[in-house]
Amino acid sequence: MLQAIDLQKRYGDLVALEGLNLTVEPGEICCLLGANGAGKTTTINLFLDFVPRSSGQALICGFDVARYPLETKALLAYIPEIVNLYPTLTGLENLRYFSRLAGSRCTDTQLLAEAERVGLGQERLGQRLDGYSKGMRQKLGLAVALVRRARVLLLDEPLSGLDPRAANEFSTVLREVAREGVAVLMTTHDLFRAREVASHIGIMARGRLVDHLRADSVDPARLESIYLEHMRSSA
Repeated sequence: MLQAIDLQKRYGDLVALEGLNLTVEPGEICCLLGANGAGKTTTINLFLDFVPRSSGQALICGFDVARYPLETKALLAYIPEIVNLYPTLTGLENLRYFSRLAGSRCTDTQLLAEAERVGLGQERLGQRLDGYSKGMRQKLGLAVALVRRARVLLLDEPLSGLDPRAANEFSTVLREVAREGVAVLMTTHDLFRAREVASHIGIMARGRLVDHLRADSVDPARLESIYLEHMRSSA
């Protein structure tokens, strides 16, 4: 579903990403952990074809994102740390607009159903977005992705700034989406939330994937120990 093959990004002498090999299958959630500058966001941007790769391949459902940019973007949805929506429109108006922009013909009833699934009821959808909290904005962004029926979800720090309840609700929906066969790649600084939601975890440092393990193979304390050990060795 989502695959990096010897993927590399250089900016002159600076290596932002070095020889990444990573696969996320349908139904899996892969969380990338690492300090700022580790290469996590670069990985997301390469899969989105926001920046040109230096070498290697980034594949979405078998399509090279650089050769088939329109086809691959039709298969995925992207949720950044800050979801940019229209603040003067209501939640429903935003959801309606972005779903139609993606070619969806969902009725308002169907849109409401997807919004309720992520924890946004009809009352919330009737409010203007400038009255939304960050957690509510992230939920609406996830609802847009669900309406699009995306086969791949790319999320860059979607849990940043969310309170524990909002983060828990967001993670619960992610697990439900994955069970429906969607492949999810998410960057985060939250080790414990990653351990809770992910099927496997990658640890990145200085542009390299330095560890890759199944989430159920480590408890939270052991994951923290492994992560800190890699951070110390790369300092």
